[in-house]
Amino acid sequence: MQESNDVIIKVDHLTKDYGSGRGVFDINLEIHKGEMIGFVGTNGSGKTTTIRSILGYIKPTSGECMVYGMESWANSPEIAKSIGYVPGEIAFPDLNTGIDFLKSQADFLGLKDLSYANDLIERLQLDPRANLKRMSKGMKQKTALVAALMNNSPIIILDEPTTGLDPLMRDAFLEIIKAEHEKGKTIFMSSHMFEEMEQTCDRVAMISDGHIVDIADMNAIRNRKENDFKIEFNNMDDYKKFQEMGYKIIRLQDQYNQVTVEVTDDNINDLFKSLKGLDVKFISEVKYTLEKYFKDKMNSKEGE
Repeated sequence: MQESNDVIIKVDHLTKDYGSGRGVFDINLEIHKGEMIGFVGTNGSGKTTTIRSILGYIKPTSGECMVYGMESWANSPEIAKSIGYVPGEIAFPDLNTGIDFLKSQADFLGLKDLSYANDLIERLQLDPRANLKRMSKGMKQKTALVAALMNNSPIIILDEPTTGLDPLMRDAFLEIIKAEHEKGKTIFMSSHMFEEMEQTCDRVAMISDGHIVDIADMNAIRNRKENDFKIEFNNMDDYKKFQEMGYKIIRLQDQYNQVTVEVTDDNINDLFKSLKGLDVKFISEVKYTLEKYFKDKMNSKEGE
């Protein structure tokens, strides 16, 4: 949960224009202390450019990013002390093993107690003795995750952190991130996987072609008062009869005698009463997801 109204990260009218429509354009986003914000979009939509701008690795064309009230481009080394970061493209320094890399990171951070690092290594089933250059993509990802989290930084920024992880390791990682969130960390995580965002985030921003389309409140999605039901009838007469009963129809599939309707919590009993005299083959609730929410937003924008 959001602990206070303190804005830790502020993206203010950020534009980074690479030409030919590439880059990010007039992006605004505020991340509050203790919040976990998801950043979802396809490859090339602008997620990494936004993240690198927040970290101060890229100079904006216009606008600015602030972390703890400090402008990112001018204060990148200072900001880095407070951030655990996993980049989208992992490139390790010229060291032999994962142990050598993690030790060099610990020395750089002035970290003496490696007990949390060892706990993460165990939970992610990482063998840090492996040669850095010969590591698989998944092993590299795990090593980078340990390096980012072991210093207990108050801010965690993750660019597609589950890339290369198998499903079991992805679940283990998401449990680790949920625990970090519960500690009150401020977390910004990009992904192209809606399910990961749904499981972990307070809010999720969607970026498309360098523009933020919308910012979803996950509480509102999880506690939505409307419910979608798919109903299939055994005959066309009852299928047609139901359509005249005044329910809000989302979708019709004539070839299957199938209708999808949206009803509020208060009207679910009325729906089942309406179906009593009709020959229903099946009825199932259609779960409302973050992906569905954003698809609806995109469709409504395209229709404007």
